[in-house]
Amino acid sequence: FDFCQAEGKKRPSENLGQVLFGERIEPSPYRFTFNKEETCKPVCTKTYDTKKPEDKQKLDFLKKSMLLNYQHHWIVDNMPVTWCYDVEDGQRFCNPGFPIGCYITEDGRPKDACVINSEFHEKDTFYIFNHVDIKIYYHIVENGALGARLVAAKLEPKSYKHTHPDNPDCSGVPMDISNKANGEIKIAYTYSVTFHEEKKIRWASRWDYILESMPHTHIQWFSIMNSLVIVLFLSGMVAMIMLRTLHKDIARYNQMDSTEDAQEEFGWKLVHGDIFRPPRKGMLLSVFLGSGTQILIMTFVTLFFACLGFLSPANRGALMTCAVVLWVLLGTPAGYVAARFYKSFGGEKWKTNVLLTSFLCPGIVFADFFIMNLILWGEGSSAAIPFGTLVAILALWFCISVPLTFIGAYFGFKKNAIEHPVRTNQIPRQIPEQSFYTKPLPGIIMGGILPFGCIFIQLFFILNSIWSHQMYYMFGFLFLVFIILVITCSEATILLCYFHLCAEDYHWQWRSFLTSGFTAVYFLIYAIHYFFSKLQITGTASTILYFGYTMIMVLIFFLFTG
Repeated sequence: FDFCQAEGKKRPSENLGQVLFGERIEPSPYRFTFNKEETCKPVCTKTYDTKKPEDKQKLDFLKKSMLLNYQHHWIVDNMPVTWCYDVEDGQRFCNPGFPIGCYITEDGRPKDACVINSEFHEKDTFYIFNHVDIKIYYHIVENGALGARLVAAKLEPKSYKHTHPDNPDCSGVPMDISNKANGEIKIAYTYSVTFHEEKKIRWASRWDYILESMPHTHIQWFSIMNSLVIVLFLSGMVAMIMLRTLHKDIARYNQMDSTEDAQEEFGWKLVHGDIFRPPRKGMLLSVFLGSGTQILIMTFVTLFFACLGFLSPANRGALMTCAVVLWVLLGTPAGYVAARFYKSFGGEKWKTNVLLTSFLCPGIVFADFFIMNLILWGEGSSAAIPFGTLVAILALWFCISVPLTFIGAYFGFKKNAIEHPVRTNQIPRQIPEQSFYTKPLPGIIMGGILPFGCIFIQLFFILNSIWSHQMYYMFGFLFLVFIILVITCSEATILLCYFHLCAEDYHWQWRSFLTSGFTAVYFLIYAIHYFFSKLQITGTASTILYFGYTMIMVLIFFLFTG
């Protein structure tokens, strides 16, 4: 964008998480000195001559951004500069960004931020917010010597058509840019800054006012209760089956003293000679299990740290950095789990197994990520990841993650295979005709519904925080939902597994993985619904990016739930 640039200041450095999320911090031309108030200080003046093609292009870009309600995000002392305004039912909403400008449509309807001022009334006109009134709130430290600390920064965007750009007075009519305007257009950028002492806010709790104005905490409790009810229902079912049915079955078994009675087996006992028959595609299943274990531990540890407050929004990019580093370090459990299962499936090709575990799922994620990056790079976006960072990620993967996976696999293969309590028969059993709900596909589709019901309200907030730049800070809720999700996935799978074993279908390995893994498909459907109902995304590149990143999340979620 063609705004005022800061001369000769160095860009602040970013951590891995910020680079991956495409957050770039630029130095600013707005200069403050503590307790020195400024009124209507000019920053710079931009002149556009619509007859020159490059000027017209810059102006059209500005207009397009105002039409799409683009936002400025400013930081002072690591605090977002917020724009607070009244919303319905007497609440104040504090937005961590403020719009570039706004548009009045051809039939005189104000769009987005144009409702704040009745002076914005010209039809088919853009109003640019070229003046900001910044209020900085500080808190004087009690023991005097340390001086003061900044506790909040708020601003009001204003629009003024400065008649004398060199000596502005910040009054008069708003700065309007008519859609059909020709000739020379001058936009002068100015700012005022005032300082206010705020005794009530402590420095440690200075983020609270932004978080409090984010609505939705009560919906959260409702969704948690909803999820807990599902969990109780499922736990009840599982407990009932375990205690009543199995107890009855086993008691009946123990009463048989003579061998003649033992011939009349029933239900799940009929398949005892086939239950540990190795699954088809055992290699792939063991690789998925390894990667899934890696992701499960990573998510658990990340959320645990987030709950303790190490990864708050004040600590920019910390969440992503933490997740990536943990994922790299958790190669060992992945290799170990994959090797153990592969060996128990009677697999021989251990080298292939190790290589697939360390390269298949990470490779898919990296390839997807790389393609998305190429698109960003082609579009000239600031969110494109520099080549150096890509090399660093590859180095983390090849030099740390892969060797750790090999070590894990070595220990996994060295241990004896998992002992099965019953021998497998030589000849596979005939599987009888199944009823509708014990067939593989309907069972798998039903299995994903319950875990998805637990998380879908949280999903809305997570997607908002990723795509609509809202802060996500409800890690306590998320941790609770995560635990509930783990329990629900396990219990739903156990239940459906019990039902189809009773129907004498002994192919349980893939089905148990896919039953809860199918939650990821519902997640994908929800993400598509969110795209069409909530986001106003236009353009092919943006759409490809949205679905590319969604596919990464879906894959990770599939491995994790499975």
